[in-house]
Amino acid sequence: MNNQCEQHKISSAHLLVSGQVQGVGFRKFSQASALKLQLSGTVRNLADGRVELRVEGESKKIVALIQQLEQGPSRSEVKSVDVSWESAVKGYPIFSIM
Repeated sequence: MNNQCEQHKISSAHLLVSGQVQGVGFRKFSQASALKLQLSGTVRNLADGRVELRVEGESKKIVALIQQLEQGPSRSEVKSVDVSWESAVKGYPIFSIM
């Protein structure tokens, strides 16, 4: 039972996506992917051309999201997804576009 609880432990990650990721529907793609995986958090464009995500949920689902983000929507060209796992969980109610 302990192992099962560990599998469902809520994790938090900060993601920075680089490449051609603005103006191509990347935030909408991120939101749809996160909601399908039952993750919460936020996504926003940064002034330097990257997209920033803060994601919370089961770690295996966050890993699945990262894999989807590496592909991105058809018009995007993802160069990298930098991941920082965090210990603090903010408790986002849903996944929102900022």
